[in-house]
Amino acid sequence: MPQIPQTCQELTVGQLSARSGAAVSALHFYESKGLISSRRTSGNQRRYTRDALRRVAFVRAAQRVGIPLATIRDALAELPEERTPNHEDWARLSRAWRSELDDRIQQLGRLRDHLTDCIGCGCLSLETCVLSNPDDVFGDRMTGSRLMPERGAAGRS
Repeated sequence: MPQIPQTCQELTVGQLSARSGAAVSALHFYESKGLISSRRTSGNQRRYTRDALRRVAFVRAAQRVGIPLATIRDALAELPEERTPNHEDWARLSRAWRSELDDRIQQLGRLRDHLTDCIGCGCLSLETCVLSNPDDVFGDRMTGSRLMPERGAAGRS
């Protein structure tokens, strides 16, 4: 891993990529989504402050546990003056995200439990399949199969 001198206060996109493990294209994407920011040099090259390393690490850790980028962006926007997230920030945010993750784990457990039945019968009937449309609950409200409830739909059922 390339070492960046401590006196270097700004990183090129290549240096940030090498140190964070995120692809350059991912860093550009994160920037386009407002997760990290850079300044432009007179030659129009991106320069990131060193704290971008911690922000990228924060984003990647949250992504690994399944937190959507929009939720991550909202969490970062709550930090004063867009400062780098610290241990207390992560603890607070992870507590808030825990119930969402627990719900997702339950959904995946239900999918796993019904997967064998679905493959076993092979019908994939939109009216009777317990995986695609349990008890045809979606038949009156919408068309098409639904493997997982849409966001917010769970509370409306």
